[in-house]
Amino acid sequence: MPGVMASMEPDGSGMHTTDTMDYLMVVHGEATLELDDGERVVLRAGDVVVQNGTRHAWRNYGIEPCTLVAVSVGAGRTTTR
Repeated sequence: MPGVMASMEPDGSGMHTTDTMDYLMVVHGEATLELDDGERVVLRAGDVVVQNGTRHAWRNYGIEPCTLVAVSVGAGRTTTR
């Protein structure tokens, strides 16, 4: 995904926001999705999440590798007045 590293916040926290709609499924292991407000959601094999421009970070606090399958579709941001 060209330009994805530019979406990473410079503080090294792993938080980022992309102009995409993302569909992710955990195939193996466990992943923690950290959201903008600090909420953490643990996802396990078979769990699916759909995001639309959400500020987030992915973490693996488990003891085994995690495999994710992801599809990202470009989406432009709009503002309302």
